[in-house]
Amino acid sequence: MLATFFIEFSFAFYTLWRYRLTTISRLATVMLVTLGTFQLAEYMVCGGLGWTNVEWARVGYGAIALLPALGIHLVVALAGKKLPVLVGAAYASCAAFVGFYLLAESAVSGQTCYANYAVFHVEQGSIWPFMAYYYGWMLVGTYLASRWGNELPARKKALHAMAVGYLVFILPTTTFNLLDPSTTKAIPSIMCGFAVLLAFVLVVRVLPNSVRIRNSAQGLRNSLRLRV
Repeated sequence: MLATFFIEFSFAFYTLWRYRLTTISRLATVMLVTLGTFQLAEYMVCGGLGWTNVEWARVGYGAIALLPALGIHLVVALAGKKLPVLVGAAYASCAAFVGFYLLAESAVSGQTCYANYAVFHVEQGSIWPFMAYYYGWMLVGTYLASRWGNELPARKKALHAMAVGYLVFILPTTTFNLLDPSTTKAIPSIMCGFAVLLAFVLVVRVLPNSVRIRNSAQGLRNSLRLRV
């Protein structure tokens, strides 16, 4: 957990140092910080440092609930589209879960730490809605990144890389849960363990290809000015 936290925060600082601040680089940085924050919260919960276990669990859940909405926003930005209704719906559902896990008294009641992951004890009625929210938006993001990548050749590499990032995030967790159904109680912990793969894809493939998109667009604008 602690090693993953350092990797993801290092990637976030590298992104801020390496790339000009744009919507894409900002969203990627926030996603990396969000992933790292969950890992830190999980480490603190199991280690018993800082706040109480419930307070750290709230921080962890609040952080990770941001990821699906940030991902949808990033996919839309990579495609160069303006879809305020879609992005707004993603953030509205995100805000509902973040508010619930941070503020509702019964939302989080504690955790159990195992050797490789932690099980957070949350309000039973919130588990399936949260899973539907999480998997739903991630599957939407994967589909849109794949489809728009096929439709937009100049943006194909960045969008398809984002789709791959989603898949290396989702598929190992799903496989793990199918092999051992009891681990569904630990989905946030297990999923964020695999999320370091998404972090690598963001930094190694998505961001470099998004820069090529911007440079290509800038070159086209300069060419048009010269012709005029």
